[in-house]
Amino acid sequence: MTLRVFGHFGELIQGRLGDDVALVTLPCNAVWVDARRLPGPFAVHGPAKAQLRRMLRGASGRFILRATMPPGGGAGASTAALVAASRLMGEDDPARIAAACIRAEGASDPLMWPAPGRLLWASRRGTVLAHLPPLPELEVLGGFLGPPVRTRAADCGFPCIADLVARWPEACSDAARLAELATLSAARTLALRGPAGDPTAALAARHGALGWSVAHTGSARALLFRPGTVPPLAARDLRSAAFRGIRQFRTGGSPCS
Repeated sequence: MTLRVFGHFGELIQGRLGDDVALVTLPCNAVWVDARRLPGPFAVHGPAKAQLRRMLRGASGRFILRATMPPGGGAGASTAALVAASRLMGEDDPARIAAACIRAEGASDPLMWPAPGRLLWASRRGTVLAHLPPLPELEVLGGFLGPPVRTRAADCGFPCIADLVARWPEACSDAARLAELATLSAARTLALRGPAGDPTAALAARHGALGWSVAHTGSARALLFRPGTVPPLAARDLRSAAFRGIRQFRTGGSPCS
């Protein structure tokens, strides 16, 4: 039997909140990790091998994982692999899986939870800071731009997002307001961390998107639209701008966002 764990597509907001690096993830069912455990001596095949070996120390069996997102893309390949391995070992409690991910990697996305987009998440501690309203329904068009960027647990060089967090619950009632906050967070991070000349904002404006978002560590970039309003030529323009692995998907719009 194959076990599947969905990833995410960067973050809607991410930055410093007090002593934490906090985020709200952009849930995505268009990228995932599939995992199997077969009999035999211990072996790991697939992404995040070093982290998986730390997590699975003392286990037996062949762990075979396949990711549909690139490593360093900011789409959750490492966390999804660790979550999948934990579930293959029989662990289902999200808080315990999160703690195991932090021990193995030092940072984590909230992919072990059933509604990761409804959490304000402390990514370096693997804990929930707040439960949030459901996301409004969005249609997302995005891809991966530039080289991979690996998350470093000690990296806390992000802008403050206290003002965005304060406005977030109310913004969840309206897609345009939420996309505005996501855009502010993405723009702050690019201004602080680069890279310079990122074309995502211009692409969003050209195609009438509500806003845009980025993987604050990683290469994922996304344009945020109301459902059914993605222009037919938008994906072509992303490819022309050197985006790879282009995905279009819907997210939000229900209590299980």
